Amino acid sequence: MTARADVSIPTLFTRATSGDRGALARLITVIERGADEADQLADLTEATHAAAHVVGITGAPGSGKSSLTGHLLAALTAAGRNPAVLAVDPSSPLTGGAILGDRIRMDGLPHTAFVRSMATRGHQGGLAFAVPDALRLLACAGFDPVIVETTGVGQVEVDIASAADTTVLVMAPGWGDAVQANKAGLLEVADVLVVNKADRPGARDTRRDLELMLDLGHISGLEALAGRRPPILMTTSTTGEGIEDVRNAIDAHYEQALHSGRLAQGRRRRLRLEVRGRVERVILERIDAVLDSAAGAEWLAARDEGRISSAAYARAVAQVITAARAPESAAAERPDDLAPPLSASPLPHATTVTENCHASGGDTTIVSLDSPSPSVAG
Repeated sequence: MTARADVSIPTLFTRATSGDRGALARLITVIERGADEADQLADLTEATHAAAHVVGITGAPGSGKSSLTGHLLAALTAAGRNPAVLAVDPSSPLTGGAILGDRIRMDGLPHTAFVRSMATRGHQGGLAFAVPDALRLLACAGFDPVIVETTGVGQVEVDIASAADTTVLVMAPGWGDAVQANKAGLLEVADVLVVNKADRPGARDTRRDLELMLDLGHISGLEALAGRRPPILMTTSTTGEGIEDVRNAIDAHYEQALHSGRLAQGRRRRLRLEVRGRVERVILERIDAVLDSAAGAEWLAARDEGRISSAAYARAVAQVITAARAPESAAAERPDDLAPPLSASPLPHATTVTENCHASGGDTTIVSLDSPSPSVAG
């Protein structure tokens, strides 16, 4: 078992929800690794219907997100709350590793706060696939609010909005940051705007730029669509100045979203995106399994030699992934009987061979390149 051979997932879950932080950390590791144990844990967490206020904190690298998060944790704890943090770091596209160093800048953390670093593991949006399940687990363990600090690696920062009830955009003084925020669409999803490092030159100019951009949103109707104009707050994370204003603004947005119905709408949208992401992940794993197979290599060689088109190559892979049949025919015993020939851009003559595609759950018959009939069987 992934968690540990002598401890079951239900037992660890019971311990975690009773305050055992060691068990909680081990369960988050189970979530990150995936597989059957993660699905079993997801069933347990969703059955409790626990929900916490999820606060997303995003912004460009160097804007002071981690330092700000540390002071926010202290303010929340002082107010009698029980916060937790998921700090998401980017994974290396070459090695797959991640530094997981956000906690280094979270000075003076209260001992009751729970902080866990996670890697994106190649997920482009800056959020790890495991985040939704980890959020539910932390809610079951009694943490509220839960802060998700995202990587801040570019325009894909808007991905944080799909996982958060309240999105806080942190910026540092400088016109470039303001322009980038406008270009990336971050102002459209931000619920609270924070100009950090307010003691530095240019902080007031950054606030002025943001006000002008929000004025454009008022003219275009974006403000009416969002239901409110996000406040712009000035903070200095090295001293903690302005942190209480940030905490109050986060709470005010939550209350407004709760009573207006926007909170429930956002959570339904988040659930839909989560399910879509899970399906996409399974499909991508199966695509990789086919492309890495011997037949996939032969198709690629045929494409390189100009014997087939990229479109034909893609259709061949798609037939294997989907078993070349519609969802309503999924119960058919002979899916290969339903597979239409690849006639639009035919593959070279082929012979069917069987590859063990672990990601697709067993043996998958794939077309190779030396017999007259390109057929695909699931």
